[in-house]
Amino acid sequence: MTHELLTIGRISVDIYPNDIGVGLEDVNSFGKYLGGSPSNVAVAAARHGRRTGVITRTGDDPFGEYLHRELRKFNVDDTYVTPVEDWPTAVTFCAIKPATDEFPLYFYGRFPTAPDLQIKTGELDLDAIRESGIFWSTVTGLCQEPSRSAHIAAHEARPRTGLAEGQFTILDLDYRPMFWASEGEARAEVARILPHVTVAIGNDKECAVAVGEGTPDEQADRLLAAGVEIAVVKLGPEGVMAKTRSERVVSAPVPVETLNGLGAGDSFGGAFCHGLLSGWPLAQVLDYANAAGAIVASRLSCADAMPTPDEVISLLAERGRPVHGAGAAGSEANAQLAAEGAAL
Repeated sequence: MTHELLTIGRISVDIYPNDIGVGLEDVNSFGKYLGGSPSNVAVAAARHGRRTGVITRTGDDPFGEYLHRELRKFNVDDTYVTPVEDWPTAVTFCAIKPATDEFPLYFYGRFPTAPDLQIKTGELDLDAIRESGIFWSTVTGLCQEPSRSAHIAAHEARPRTGLAEGQFTILDLDYRPMFWASEGEARAEVARILPHVTVAIGNDKECAVAVGEGTPDEQADRLLAAGVEIAVVKLGPEGVMAKTRSERVVSAPVPVETLNGLGAGDSFGGAFCHGLLSGWPLAQVLDYANAAGAIVASRLSCADAMPTPDEVISLLAERGRPVHGAGAAGSEANAQLAAEGAAL
């Protein structure tokens, strides 16, 4: 199997409250979901019909078996998901307070380490990494050994100069301070990976950790100067910008009523990969990914909430935005927009 998207890194069991708007101390019941950013991105892309897989580790325990079952349910290849004996599967709790835009995370089973930080260089299938359409990693995977060396080896096996047309190597600048001694340490590790990366994605804080403080354009320019071909800087309420050496595009937000802001970035990532693999213009990729992220922000869970192409296309049509993609929903939505335009 050649993966259209192969991700590496974090996986966990997400425990989300069924009681919304209160602190964890007041929650009476919870739901259990697959979590972990790279794993969620693989699920998101699989929802768009892509052949995806994950390289990660779980504990040798029932929660680890649950994560295997969930990956298979979402049509994500779990061949490279294996157990480690010494550490339990990580669990992440979240409180959901949409009224105040608060979604605090509480990590359990990640200190001093977690199974997904025990990925070792000698265990990697470097051919699968080289051959995948997109290889996706995150900054969190660089925070400690042996995961750090495995990530570096994976990227070194996939140099920019060896990529075929239509292949991409993406670094999610996902910076979580609790996993690092300092921002400087994280910046040094990012600098080791950037020479192998063709696309970098992050918000302003994450870009600041990677390449220093500055305006979104200054940060994007620094990423491009490091050799990245597409720099994506999330602008919060102003949408998202993508910049290449010849193009700058901004996608305005797709307004929704937010229920849980977690997972929206992973949905964005999976949809972004789908757009790149489809060969769409960059502006279309951003709009599609933006809408996919918005849909998950309006739902409770992450992996289970990832939208299908029909759902993304429908939301864009409702917002009067250009619709991308094929299939019945895309044709109907385009026809509807055309009819509305003619009526005007």
